[in-house]
Amino acid sequence: MSYAKLLLAALTLLVASSLQAADSRPNIVWIIVDDMSANFSCYGETTIETPHVDRMAREGVKFTNAYVTAPVCSTCRSAFITGMYQTSIGAHHHRSGRGDKKIVLLEGIQPVPKLFQEAGYHTSIGSWPGRKNRKGKTDYNFEWDPSMYDSADWSGHKPGQPFFHQIQTSGGKMRGGNRSGAQKLAARAKEQFGAATKPSDVTLPPYYPRDEVILEDWAAYLDSVRFTDLLVGEVLARLAKENILDNTLVVFMTDHGISHARGKQFLYEEGLHVPLVIRGPRIAAGATREDLVEHIDIAALSLAAAGIPIPDYMQARDVFSKAYEPRDAIFAARDRCDETVEHLRCVRTERYKYIRNFLPARPYLQPNAYKDKKSILVALRAAHAAGRLNDAQSLILAESRPAEELYDLQADPHEIKNLASDPKHSGTLRKLRGRLDRWIDETDDHGRDPETPEMYDSDMTVYVNTLKARKGDPEHLKRIEDNIALMKKWASEGK
Repeated sequence: MSYAKLLLAALTLLVASSLQAADSRPNIVWIIVDDMSANFSCYGETTIETPHVDRMAREGVKFTNAYVTAPVCSTCRSAFITGMYQTSIGAHHHRSGRGDKKIVLLEGIQPVPKLFQEAGYHTSIGSWPGRKNRKGKTDYNFEWDPSMYDSADWSGHKPGQPFFHQIQTSGGKMRGGNRSGAQKLAARAKEQFGAATKPSDVTLPPYYPRDEVILEDWAAYLDSVRFTDLLVGEVLARLAKENILDNTLVVFMTDHGISHARGKQFLYEEGLHVPLVIRGPRIAAGATREDLVEHIDIAALSLAAAGIPIPDYMQARDVFSKAYEPRDAIFAARDRCDETVEHLRCVRTERYKYIRNFLPARPYLQPNAYKDKKSILVALRAAHAAGRLNDAQSLILAESRPAEELYDLQADPHEIKNLASDPKHSGTLRKLRGRLDRWIDETDDHGRDPETPEMYDSDMTVYVNTLKARKGDPEHLKRIEDNIALMKKWASEGK
């Protein structure tokens, strides 16, 4: 055989070997759900059954202490798509950087899909079921290149090419924000499952009253969990039909907890604690992990599963690494949401949670047009005005708040008894106060300084003009404009 033929044969073997190595890399599928806490059977929910997420837990690993670093969608999503705290990249205000004033990632920081794309993966993002090649929800608070997603579905990947796909689904948003929406979802559940969840069967946290509206809403929320579970089953079935399930890492997670008075937008467990279930190649079946993990960690563990180096700048950790050192605390932050200026930070250890309220003179439920129009908030306020709430149920309706909150989560899992002023817990308070201070400094928390008036006005202009263009409810728009004026007034007063 001539030298040229030998060289060609060697090159052919080398290319074939490279393709085989590339082909063996796992696919990565993220299922990201809106507005949903860990109300699944495998997490102890008994009112409903969730066989498909339960199956994932049996075939993979279930994390019982997974937490988001932000209890609202855009900030949470900005964090997990970069593997960094939203506060470290300046993306901590909800839906910020949408106007003339932009937010740009520091040089060298790249979103996770871009890293997969550069490694030869097909990247896609869609909803479920897919909508005619329409890409799914992103909602990132920084400038990013849409080309980092090749398509809206993994079906566009080349033969043998691994893919990274994100599935976005509405989850808890399915029930809407009023009784009509809840009732419509109940009707859908009856048609799909044979029966809707009964409001009378609902078990509420002790800080909510057994009000008719709230019970009806929570029942509809549980039906949204059932529909979400059905979706998970459909995703697994499609992967199995295409004979790629065994070589696909499937990550199931929500973007924050249930949208309720003490859930979404707050740093209590209801807002921060989320389900996280992962199945796939080299994942031990039926495992349960009780160590503290942050939702940003899905960035690192997914890159590692694909053999892609984890960038040094990432704060995410590969929780499956042999060298992994479990976190002894998680951190979270909440800042402006829509028109409502806010500044909260917290640190949670295995036993305690410390929350710092930087704006203690303001009410817990500050004026916010998005939340205030929800039937559950209207009902809660009406019950409070009528004197039907006990002390625990009235907490979230206080007109001011302590500068610090400290909870013993073992003795008080619902975070009702604030121990910050209890001398017996002064040592724990000092320790966690210092721990949060160090995190703020070490992670370069951009929220240390208030949002500039120019940035606030830039985003509010887009917010208001978008609603005007949609010709929505004029009263809702007026409420937003009034709230914007109130936020500026309170800021000028130092409140």
